[in-house]
Amino acid sequence: QVQLVESGGGLVQPGGSLRLSCAASGRIFSINSMGWYRQAPGKQRELVATIGNGGTTNYAEFVKGRFTISRDNAKNTVYLEMNSLKPEDTAVYYCKTEHRFGLGPYWGQGTQVTVSS
Repeated sequence: QVQLVESGGGLVQPGGSLRLSCAASGRIFSINSMGWYRQAPGKQRELVATIGNGGTTNYAEFVKGRFTISRDNAKNTVYLEMNSLKPEDTAVYYCKTEHRFGLGPYWGQGTQVTVSS
């Protein structure tokens, strides 16, 4: 099992910034990649960004140039730096891990991000 604990969500004005964190514990040795997804009310959950063990990143088109995913392997933590936030970025943001050895994937509990004036 892997436990994921997210933090950093909140209310921010348009154009503002937030930094999300997701700390992993448990069978972290099996992690292949870590990532962030989001789900807005009435919409399907969608990929935001992922980062592999080697640092390779992948971003959804709608966040390129605004969001940055990073990872601290010593702390088993993945971050999402979100800048130039827009009202349409409002959603619950979830951390997800992909694994080797047939384990997972695992999801965090989600953290609410609200962009509003």
